[in-house]
Amino acid sequence: MKMRKKSDFPTKICAVCGLKFTWRKKWEKVWDEVKFCSEKCRKNKK
Repeated sequence: MKMRKKSDFPTKICAVCGLKFTWRKKWEKVWDEVKFCSEKCRKNKK
């Protein structure tokens, strides 16, 4: 298996804080639904 650079992974902008975040393995199946960079942002959505 070939290692991938972090820069090769897709990125999104957090809906709350506006920071760019990168794809994570745990989001592999739900990447299209991910909107927040962290639990803190997810809990602070308004």
